[in-house]
Amino acid sequence: MCRRERASGGWRADGDNFGQPRGGGLADGSRFDLAVPPGGYAWWYLDAVSDDGRNALTIIGFVGSVFSPYYAFALRQKPVSAENHVALNVALYGDKRGWAMTERGASALHRDRDRLVIGPSAMRWEGCDLVISVQEWGFPLPRRLVGEITVTPLVWGRQAFVLNEQGQHLWHPVAPLASVRLDFERPDLSWRGTGYLDHNRGDEPIPEGFMDWSWQRAAHQNGALVAYSGRRRDGRTFGFCMDFGRDGVEREQLLPPRHMLPRTLWHVPRIAHGEPGTKLLKTLEDTPFYSRSLIEMEHGGQRLETVQESLSLTRLTRPVVQMMLPFRMPRRG
Repeated sequence: MCRRERASGGWRADGDNFGQPRGGGLADGSRFDLAVPPGGYAWWYLDAVSDDGRNALTIIGFVGSVFSPYYAFALRQKPVSAENHVALNVALYGDKRGWAMTERGASALHRDRDRLVIGPSAMRWEGCDLVISVQEWGFPLPRRLVGEITVTPLVWGRQAFVLNEQGQHLWHPVAPLASVRLDFERPDLSWRGTGYLDHNRGDEPIPEGFMDWSWQRAAHQNGALVAYSGRRRDGRTFGFCMDFGRDGVEREQLLPPRHMLPRTLWHVPRIAHGEPGTKLLKTLEDTPFYSRSLIEMEHGGQRLETVQESLSLTRLTRPVVQMMLPFRMPRRG
């Protein structure tokens, strides 16, 4: 049964604990036509791991690219349209790797309720399936990335969640659990796996709201587990954990104990939450300001392979990092 557009409210994450429901009918994050104010951002994020564990992917569609040095520079001059800074980030890990993130201007963007078109690539809803068509050039190695990913949600997120007290930053777990099919021509690669789809958006640049955060998600036999923790710009911490059941029930959980995983080669701190024995399995992405990893954790007596990310907004805004970013993120238009 297709259950899009069930986002009906939200929760305020105050201090270290979940707060109370926030009313007001937050818009559904599966829609691609949501307004993004000048200086704001919206992204639609997919990750997946193949059934055999050998391959993984991340796809992110950005309107108001939060990691863009071009957007950051433009905002120093005056408020500018988020729609003039759009990109589709594609990352393939495993047997055949690939990475692309070309920023484009407003003329390359076309979007409505069910479609997000960025240059030659697109995300589109076909009934209950999200189909992502990729036609990008890898960078810095100029390799073609051409293929299609089909995402079939198995669990639909019912609510959007507020990540700060003022409500400028929202997170909607559109499909905390999904089946994913990847079929690429370039590179020649096909696999099936389990994935996760969400939407984040904000009314201000993300470094104005946060110093850093860590996030992780894991599929388990009854649904999916997602945890957030971090520091807001005022220095206060936040953290919460949600279990999204296949039965459609969303259950707040106690945030599992905090673990410091080994730092990356760039010395980015990696923070995970789990029971004793939580450990790093593999580093997927290692950059000066964020990392993406596979970790192993225990939950409800199950050992779970977990996708984990750590992001430092303080590092992102450093001038030396901003100077490095164009070498991974070219701009056209």
